[in-house]
Amino acid sequence: MPNRTARIDRQTSETQITLQLDLDGTGQSDVETGVGFLDHMLTLFTKHSAADLTVKAAGDLHIDQHHTAEDVGICLGQAVRQAAGDKAGIRRYGHFTLPMDETLATVAIDLSGRQYLHFQADFPSAKIGEFDSELVEEFWRAFSGNALCNLHILLHHGRNSHHIAEAIFKASGRALRMAVESDPRMTGVPSTKGSLDG
Repeated sequence: MPNRTARIDRQTSETQITLQLDLDGTGQSDVETGVGFLDHMLTLFTKHSAADLTVKAAGDLHIDQHHTAEDVGICLGQAVRQAAGDKAGIRRYGHFTLPMDETLATVAIDLSGRQYLHFQADFPSAKIGEFDSELVEEFWRAFSGNALCNLHILLHHGRNSHHIAEAIFKASGRALRMAVESDPRMTGVPSTKGSLDG
């Protein structure tokens, strides 16, 4: 496969983000968003995706964490789309069901070139430390809309908001890892249309 890397620079009045992604990495991360819990989740995601990820973000945290979380999701989605290229020779689909103590979550992804998010996960608390629980969904909505993928996130059960978020990010990393893996039996783009551009 060709070099599957991407660099995204996003500069707005709300956030300044530089993100680098290597889909064929070893799970190494260097993440500094100014939002500690998001850094933790992205580090977990990176380890389980076996990609390499660097994120440097500065956002309007004096307002809240929303713009930073959403815009990092935008950048990560754009990076996955760019790094995956025409998607020739990959599996395209990935899924993973992950246990995290009392929590069980499933994530399924299709790198289809079409955006759709189904997010079915209720958090028992509005906050995880200083992090707004609702930003987990906003992050993945931004990701799916910019990666142009179908993304289904389903919480089967769970009582601890930290564990729920962690299960979702880990399972998402594992599902993406499967989707972008080389499929030795697949020649060309894995679609009868001959394209995964939408």
